[in-house]
Amino acid sequence: MPIDPYILLLLATVGVAALFPARGTVADVASGASTAVIALLFFLYGARLSTREALDGLRHWRLHVTVLACTFVAFPLLGLAARGLVPVILTDPLYQGLLFLTLVPSTVQSSIAFTSMARGNVPAAICAGSFSSLVGIIATPLLAASLLGGSGGGFSADSLLKIVLQLLVPFLAGQLLRRWIGEFITRHKKVLALVDRGSILLVVYTAFSQGMVQGIWHQVSPLRLGALLVVEAVILAVMLLLTWYGGKALGFTREDRITLQFAGSKKSLASGLPMASVLFGAHASLAVLPLMLFHQMQLMVCAVIAKRRSHDPRPEVTAPEPAAVSRTVVGTGTRSG
Repeated sequence: MPIDPYILLLLATVGVAALFPARGTVADVASGASTAVIALLFFLYGARLSTREALDGLRHWRLHVTVLACTFVAFPLLGLAARGLVPVILTDPLYQGLLFLTLVPSTVQSSIAFTSMARGNVPAAICAGSFSSLVGIIATPLLAASLLGGSGGGFSADSLLKIVLQLLVPFLAGQLLRRWIGEFITRHKKVLALVDRGSILLVVYTAFSQGMVQGIWHQVSPLRLGALLVVEAVILAVMLLLTWYGGKALGFTREDRITLQFAGSKKSLASGLPMASVLFGAHASLAVLPLMLFHQMQLMVCAVIAKRRSHDPRPEVTAPEPAAVSRTVVGTGTRSG
């Protein structure tokens, strides 16, 4: 099972923040730089998202609506149900982070990669991830404000204004400028990917430094972390089963069920970390910990599932019905992606 090298970098960043937390002037500079790079991240997200591709995917609206329902309805319901584990199994701060992870959008890159590996509907996975990211820009802060309330870091009209200015405005600016900078983004996507990841490392360092300075980490014990991992494993298992068998009950093809399972059961670390920094402020370090752990867990489990699905026998077409032929052609085309 794969260990994401980027998770190792994130853990190393946490270690640096624990040993050498930013204080005083350095903390102010790091905080300002973190605010700037979060705006840059969401500007790049907007510039990368192809509006035309998203609109082309609307023809498969049932699948995309189902993915969104899993991401922003089923996941949050599981998060709310976990409230009963406080304070016996989870502390309140860890629960707030767990609930937050259930509110963030789905992944894009890893969902596409696993869907392709499992011979699923790759174009649908691209659209589903794009829709989830787009909806998440608005849905995640609103859900967090309504479900987490003041305990999540003091949500207020000022907090929502920060969200609009720091997340939504840059994202819309990227969308508006895409026609002029889209080609540049495509040509330099590898370099910009490094900018993305470096920016998130800075966000993590700033958040965990604030947590160390304020003594937040003294609230977490190894036993609590172990309990958190078990709870997250249960949530992931429920979502994997729900997306697979729910897709069957809804009459989706095998290719679409694969897309639903991988896009509907995963959470985006790249989107969640910057959002948590804006939403939680000084409490962001504990808020992102459950998301970081869940991210690695979903990669490991989904890699095993995708490999197993890739060995499934291909369905045989026994009758030349037009609808069946159409589905087979779509499925065959996506496997080459």
